[in-house]
Amino acid sequence: MWVAVDDTLAPKKGSHVFGIGTHIDAVRSTRKTRIFCFGHCWVVLAVIVPLPFSRRAWALPLLFRLYRSKKECAAKDAVYRKKTELARDMLDVLAGWVGQRRVNVTADSAYCNSTVTRYLPSNLVLYGSMRPDAVLTDLPVPRPGARGRPRIRGLTLPKPRDIARDPNIPWKVCFAMLYGTFRTVRYKTIHAQWYRACGPQLLTIVIVKVNSGDIAFRVFLCMDTTATVEQILECYAGRWSIEVCFREMKQDLGFADSSARKAAAVERTAPFVGLIYTTLVLWFTKHARYSLLSAPPVRPWYPHKRGHSFADVLRTAQRILGPHDILDLASGPGDLQKTRGRPATLHRKPTRPSG
Repeated sequence: MWVAVDDTLAPKKGSHVFGIGTHIDAVRSTRKTRIFCFGHCWVVLAVIVPLPFSRRAWALPLLFRLYRSKKECAAKDAVYRKKTELARDMLDVLAGWVGQRRVNVTADSAYCNSTVTRYLPSNLVLYGSMRPDAVLTDLPVPRPGARGRPRIRGLTLPKPRDIARDPNIPWKVCFAMLYGTFRTVRYKTIHAQWYRACGPQLLTIVIVKVNSGDIAFRVFLCMDTTATVEQILECYAGRWSIEVCFREMKQDLGFADSSARKAAAVERTAPFVGLIYTTLVLWFTKHARYSLLSAPPVRPWYPHKRGHSFADVLRTAQRILGPHDILDLASGPGDLQKTRGRPATLHRKPTRPSG
C-alpha cells in the first residue's frame, strides 16, 4: 500500500467562518517572497494507486484534518495542534485499519520530523525528504564490560551537505522513472541514523545532484535499508500525484468554493468533496471506463492524448448520472431505495393556501 501526506490551502474570506486563518500560499510563494492568504488549511492523507486508464498514479483522498492556527485557536479557546500532529493522527488511524500490511508513506520535508517519524509502527515505511544540514550518526559499537545504559547512537558522521561537497566521495549514476520520464540521476548514498527525527533507527540516505535551479542537491531518506536508490527516488516522485489531486479537486469539484460558515458544515463539506473525488475515480475504474459515454471528445489539435483525465471521469459521470433524479427514489438506482416500508416517492409537506 502506498500513501501520501500533505496539506493544501482553500482560500476563503469572512470574519465569521469557522477555522479560517492566515496561511502561507505555497503556490504563489517563492524562496525570497512569502505570500499569505486567508482560508482553510487541510491536512490530507491520500492512497496512491496505479489505474488502468492512465499512465500516471492517482492520489485518492481518504482522511482529512482541518489545521487551525495558534491565533485562531486562542481566540476560540480551542486546543492547538500542529500540522504534523494531525498527520501523525491520520497515520495512526490508517495503521489501525491495515493491521500488519506494509504501507509506504511519502511526505515532503515539512512532515519528516520527530512528530511524524518517531515510533512509527514497523509496517509504516517512510520515504521522504530531509534537510541537508541534518546531524547523522553511525550505529553504536558494543563496549564489552561497559557499565550503565548501552549507547543508542554511534559516532557523528558528516552532514549530507558535507558529503555532497566532498570531492573524495565520487558521484554514482543510476536511471529512474521520475515524473513520467526516464532520467539519469547522479547520487551519493549512506546508511546512518538521524536521531533527532527518526530515533536510533538506521536509514538509507540518498543525496541527489541537481543540475538546474538554485538548489545544488536534494537529500532523501528511507526507513527501509534494503530499498534501492531507484525505488527510493521513484517512490518519492510519486508523491506529486497528491498535488495533482489538489488541483483537480479545486478546479473541477469546487473544493475551496464552499460557503459553509459553521463548524459542523466546514468540517464536513471539504472532506465530502474529497471523498466524492475518490468515489468518482473508483466508479469510473470499475464500471464506466468501458462505456461508450466515457469516450473523450475528438480534438484534432490534441492527437497525443493517452488515457483519461479527471475531466473525462467527471464528464462521464455527468453523461451517465444526469438522467437519474436522486430525489425520486422510485426512478433512481436500487441502492437508493431505502424507504423501509415508506412509499417510494417523496411527498412535500402540504402548505397553507395564501390569503
